[in-house]
Amino acid sequence: MSAIQLSVVVITKNEAGHIADCLKSVPFADEWVVLDSASSDATRAIAQGLGARVEASADWPGFGAQKNRALALAQGQWVLSIDADERVSAELAREIVDALQRERVAPTGVAGFELSRLSRFCGQWMHHGDWYPDRVLRLFRRGSARFSDDLVHERLLLDGPVQRLRGELLHETMPTLHDALDKMNRYSTGRAIDKLRGGASGGLGAALAHGVWAFVRCYVLKRGFLDGRLGFVLAVYVAEGTYYRYLKMATPISAES
Repeated sequence: MSAIQLSVVVITKNEAGHIADCLKSVPFADEWVVLDSASSDATRAIAQGLGARVEASADWPGFGAQKNRALALAQGQWVLSIDADERVSAELAREIVDALQRERVAPTGVAGFELSRLSRFCGQWMHHGDWYPDRVLRLFRRGSARFSDDLVHERLLLDGPVQRLRGELLHETMPTLHDALDKMNRYSTGRAIDKLRGGASGGLGAALAHGVWAFVRCYVLKRGFLDGRLGFVLAVYVAEGTYYRYLKMATPISAES
C-alpha cells in the first residue's frame, strides 16, 4: 500500500499568477504534482520552489487527456485534482482531512467525494444562476477513476459510490470581461468539436433555441437575477457561449481554432 495518502494534481500553462495560491491552499497534501504544458512564464519555477514535483508535456491533447497524464503521475492512495485558478477553502480543507482520516480508520468503500465550487466572475462571487451550486467530482481513490477525453469541460468517470463534502472550492476565474470573452471563444470551439465527435449536429436554429433556453435557465429558473447586474451579464455570457457552440458545429472548425 502507498505510504502517500493524498496527491494533489494540477495541470498548468502560464499560470504564474495562480499556481502559488493554488498549492498553498492544500498544505495538507502529501505530494503536489504539477504537469506543465510549455509555459513561457515562471509557472514551473514557482511550483518547484514551493516543493511540487513538476513534469513537462510538450504537446496539448485537450483538458481530459492532459488530466489523465497528470493522474498517472500521482502516487497517493487518494487524488485531489484541482485547477491552478482554484483554491481549497479553509472549511473544505478541514472536511477533506477529516474524510480521509475516517476512511483510513474505518473504510466505508466510498470511491470519491463531490465538492461545491463557488466561482468569481468579473470580480464578484456568483451565488446563483448556472454557476452555483456547481458540483464537481475532484477527490477520489486512485485507480477508481479517469477523466473523459473531452477537449474542454472534461468529466471524471468514477467507479463506485460518491459522498459530498461541505466547504467550497473557490474558483478565481475570468477577472475581466476580456478574459471571459476570450475563454468563451476557445471553449465554445472545444465543446463544438466534442459534440460533433459524439454525433451531434448544430446550425442556426439549434444555436438560437439553445441560446435562448440557456439565458432563461440561468437568469430566471436558477435565479441569476439575484446576483444583480453581473447576474444578467453572466446569463448573457452563458447564452452567447451556447449560441456560438451550436453555430460552430455547422461550420468548419479545428482544435487549433
